[in-house]
Amino acid sequence: MNAPAHFADAATTPVFEMSTRRLFSGHYPETPHILPHNLTAHPLLEIEALAGLAERLPITSVEYNRGDLPIGVDGKPGSNGLTIAETIRRVADAESWAVLKNIEQVPAYHDLLLALLDELRPEIEAATGAMLTPQGFIFVSSPNSVTPYHFDPEHNILLQIRGSKVMTQFPAGDTKFVPDAAHETYHSGGPRELKWDDGFLSGGREFPLSPGDALFVPVMAPHFVKNGPAPSVSLSITWRSEWSYRESDARILNAILRKRGFAPKAPGRWPQQNYAKAYAFRVMRKLGLTGK
Repeated sequence: MNAPAHFADAATTPVFEMSTRRLFSGHYPETPHILPHNLTAHPLLEIEALAGLAERLPITSVEYNRGDLPIGVDGKPGSNGLTIAETIRRVADAESWAVLKNIEQVPAYHDLLLALLDELRPEIEAATGAMLTPQGFIFVSSPNSVTPYHFDPEHNILLQIRGSKVMTQFPAGDTKFVPDAAHETYHSGGPRELKWDDGFLSGGREFPLSPGDALFVPVMAPHFVKNGPAPSVSLSITWRSEWSYRESDARILNAILRKRGFAPKAPGRWPQQNYAKAYAFRVMRKLGLTGK
């Protein structure tokens, strides 16, 4: 499927214009902010195309659940009783949310993802070095559905394509919202869903999103999402940096140390680089000493 002319001719109509790139550069990598974008229509992001994509992806790359959920859930949410393609085609009344993971596995979506990230590559690499592990995720949500409280290890820009939603973000690295042990559990292979407390609400910041809005989400910033009154499609473009990988490795080392009775200090946030713990873990992993 070919991209529309306005997207293919990025030299004349980029998705992220120069003023947007300057805004992004002034906030990246630690400050959430809304950015304008020009990707409000694309044939690869239409509902029928997304249902087809869902059927092409491996089962491990799709997740879909009931959308009538609380902000906090204990473990993975329950099934909605539909297939992933049915969930997407019936998104208006399925009372569900779905995510298509690692869309770059399909060539057309790989090209879309890289074209978007390449527009921001100079600003990204000037701050955090080489752009590593580009990945894309598409969220298809029923009206009023909730994506529960969780966090993610990538640098992330969420582009709202259709419908509206409100993401509530909380400060990354603040142990009031996520204790260090929860980070360690996640990076050691545990779930990304987090324990919720209604007392957290006053510390969150709401970001309303409509088509043409994009939101930058820092690495491991806890958040939840409430969809608006219409079906929603959002595209998440993500990447890693050596800094984010070092934080992850330092967290895994801390988990190992905690299991052995120590109380390790948490890794530092940007611009701290966590060299010592990250490299110590990598040496241990190479030597088979991590117990994993």
